[in-house]
Amino acid sequence: MNAQALAFETLPGISRAVYSPEDFATVQRLAHDTAGIVLVPAKSMLVYSRLAPLVRESRFTTFSDYLGSLKGNEEELRRVICALTTNHTYFFREDHHFEHLGEEVAPVLIAKARNGQPVRIWSAGCSSGEETWSIVTTLLGEDPRMAATLAGTDLRILATDLDDNVLNTARAASYSTENISAMPAELRRLWTQTNGATTTINPQVRNLVSFNRLNLLHDWPMKRRFDVIFCRNVMIYFDQPTKERLVARFADQLLPGGHLYIGHSERVIGPAAARLTQIGKTIYLKEGA
Repeated sequence: MNAQALAFETLPGISRAVYSPEDFATVQRLAHDTAGIVLVPAKSMLVYSRLAPLVRESRFTTFSDYLGSLKGNEEELRRVICALTTNHTYFFREDHHFEHLGEEVAPVLIAKARNGQPVRIWSAGCSSGEETWSIVTTLLGEDPRMAATLAGTDLRILATDLDDNVLNTARAASYSTENISAMPAELRRLWTQTNGATTTINPQVRNLVSFNRLNLLHDWPMKRRFDVIFCRNVMIYFDQPTKERLVARFADQLLPGGHLYIGHSERVIGPAAARLTQIGKTIYLKEGA
């Protein structure tokens, strides 16, 4: 028995010989072909810990049988990809992005919306919604009339993710009061309601956002280009060619003068980098058409 299999022998419901290097290689291939995700050998135990619950839930006794069942089963394959890409998120993560959005970008977008022009913002890879609601409350700021004002304009905020479960959490917009405490106090006062240990985003704020499932590597149905795109801590999963293609698509999808915000460990790379000027820490401006 190899050392890898022995390492897993004490986990319930799975015998020690059912997760092999061949199983990991299969997951590597599926993850890359389906979502562009790169799984290095050091991730083998992480893959096991993320997928073992799905194997047990599906009543399989071996990884090999479970992985074989994924052929033609898009729903279960999506569950696998979502399990592999679970990412820790919280309100106002990388707060310098929201400082820039609030101070430099929001006034321009609000003026644009008030002048009757369309404004589009995209939270790509929104996970359970903390990023999205951080964007929206930053945009609304400390003017209690702003949500009603923007409701009468052509300002739309799109939030997308691959995982239906996290999208449902984002739509519900209810979080532990401890979790939401990272939101500035005045924004919490204006745009949320607290009931004991739970705090919920106000309905007038929720009405500004549409949540939809989207695989970033597939076709994008959006017809309008965006003023702002947030895509943070998503590209870390992808190989270099996939990152370059995604950056190019974001550049295409941004309006001239639009802003792209990415994660702290990510970089704008590839030919499209010439179209995006870095103006701050992981903040990029599109110049030209």
